Amino acid sequence: MSEPTATALPVTEPLPVPAPAKLTDVASLSREKLALFLSEHLGERPFRAAQLYRWLHQRGATTFDEMTDLSKALREKLKAQAEIVPLVKDLEQRSVDGTIKYRFKTRDGRFIESVYMPAEDRKTLCVSTQVGCAMACSFCMTGTLGLKRNLTPGEIVAQVHAVNREVRRNEGLETLRPLTNLVFMGMGEPLHNFENLKTALSILQSEEGPNFSHRHITVSTVGLVPMIERFGQETDVKLAISLNASTDEQRSKTMPVNRKWNIAALLDACRKFPLRQGRRITFEYVLLKGFNDTDEDAHRLRELLRDIPAKVNLIPYNENPGLGFQTTGEQRAEEFRAILAEAHVAAYIRKNRGRDIAGACGQLANRDETAAEAPT
Repeated sequence: MSEPTATALPVTEPLPVPAPAKLTDVASLSREKLALFLSEHLGERPFRAAQLYRWLHQRGATTFDEMTDLSKALREKLKAQAEIVPLVKDLEQRSVDGTIKYRFKTRDGRFIESVYMPAEDRKTLCVSTQVGCAMACSFCMTGTLGLKRNLTPGEIVAQVHAVNREVRRNEGLETLRPLTNLVFMGMGEPLHNFENLKTALSILQSEEGPNFSHRHITVSTVGLVPMIERFGQETDVKLAISLNASTDEQRSKTMPVNRKWNIAALLDACRKFPLRQGRRITFEYVLLKGFNDTDEDAHRLRELLRDIPAKVNLIPYNENPGLGFQTTGEQRAEEFRAILAEAHVAAYIRKNRGRDIAGACGQLANRDETAAEAPT
């Protein structure tokens, strides 16, 4: 009787370990998409979307466990398939003028800055839309960073929720939304991240969310001409143009975007921009000593804006180390403003806020690593 022979088993590769399912960032979803997610992925009825949305965007909840009127079963389902992507306060700096600059750390270790500017009649937050900026304006510190990435809608909105919490705590307020005004003039070019900006605006303006009025939100752009038209068609908030020059030669030296869309193209887009009755486009003009602040510049500027419903914010330059520009003096700024006023151009010299903490216009660059962290 022959010995039984051993049969070699076929060699098989180990089965790959399935990757964990990607969680959905519910704070980045519009109201409509949140309802779809709950119905299609979790099998929940539509009214649950309203509850979840209010927790996220009226109360600014950062965990599902806070949502006490949702059943424990639903909260567990949400934890399994969804997430609220956090922003962590990394640094807080306070100016002598009351301005507070917050630095937030994203989940992937990036840093963004938001600036809170309280006044007697309003509480304004300057919001960032990107990590860094691709526009490379030569007088702006943010432009020296380059573009790292776009912020998600949730990360844009999370800045508002986080500062609302800070203001409530610091000022002893009961209201869920102490902030009254939003200006998208922080890090990044908002129209370069248009889809995420648009979703964030829809959340911020929603009645079930923070319910900001279109009258109290302003978005600033360096002049991405094709996107200005879309912005006017698809949103209803206010537009600000960062102009900063009266000739193409000047503007191209300091703002590379002008080499693609010059002043004529930019102002043509402004003339076509749909304006609500009584509304004007704001033109921001950073005054750079000896570069764009002469009488001739003022005369050219008022001619450029002659047929556009406009107001001009004159911004004395906030000096940044190594960039080679100086600020215009107070008297020169007033003389510049007076020339515009002679032609009935509404012009104002903006009071800069937060210069001493590098929190003013053009200074956001995450560069001050030495300030003491705020107590948690």
